[in-house]
Amino acid sequence: MEWAEAVTHLRGARRPGVLVTLAAVRGHSPRAAGAKMVVAADRTWGTVGGGNLEAVAVERARELMGASAAEPELLTVALSDKAPYRHGVQCCGGEVTILLEPLPVVPAVAVFGVGHVGLELARVLSRHDLDLHLVDTRPDQLAPERLAVLEPAVARVHVHQVPVLPELLLGELPQGSHVLVMTHDHAEDAALCDAALRTTHLASVGLIGSAAKWARFRRTLAEAGHSPEAVARITTPIGLPAITGKDPATVAVSVAAALLLELQHERGEVPTRAEEPSR
Repeated sequence: MEWAEAVTHLRGARRPGVLVTLAAVRGHSPRAAGAKMVVAADRTWGTVGGGNLEAVAVERARELMGASAAEPELLTVALSDKAPYRHGVQCCGGEVTILLEPLPVVPAVAVFGVGHVGLELARVLSRHDLDLHLVDTRPDQLAPERLAVLEPAVARVHVHQVPVLPELLLGELPQGSHVLVMTHDHAEDAALCDAALRTTHLASVGLIGSAAKWARFRRTLAEAGHSPEAVARITTPIGLPAITGKDPATVAVSVAAALLLELQHERGEVPTRAEEPSR
């Protein structure tokens, strides 16, 4: 498997890794600048030259993974028997600079309901590095010509057209997925909320709608056996309260901003008080 395939493989398996590149070479080196390898927790793909050089790179890559580092890092290694070494002498005589680029597990977001707001939300989220799942029971909402507005997408977009029981898809979503419920049918929304509370691996559940809708749903969920603490897992209304517009594009921007803030918190990038939106 080539390094590019390995990057794709790790992303698809939702496993972290590090892309290692020989960024610069001075003097003699086992590989030329540009050589790449991919490091995962339990194996590697490709090579940057073997020996002490590669062992140091692999060791540092796994340290970065262990620390959940997100920023790239440069590391210089001398290929000389006079230089410090930890994994055997490598005396080619040159010096190399290695670029280590973390490949973190990207967030997963599932939008149930790709109507006016859902499509606008998908347009915003598709510009971000995440796995975006679009789910709808109506084939026309997921028609390729309608979703063409998402291109070119940074996100990896997964389209799920499910004629019935879309709530069954919740169990197939990746670990830690963020779910946004905004279908055309309140009965469908209610079934999704009930199923989401029974799905333990989701990171968050958001529901679009009015206070009256939520009051009905809260009663229904309680009657279905969900505790008040469980029901409180559902965030509604979704979006930033300071953004009050109701047209689809404005609602979508508000919802996307709130979600991106939540993802920022999830990564440990907590904003200062001045950056926090008012609630």
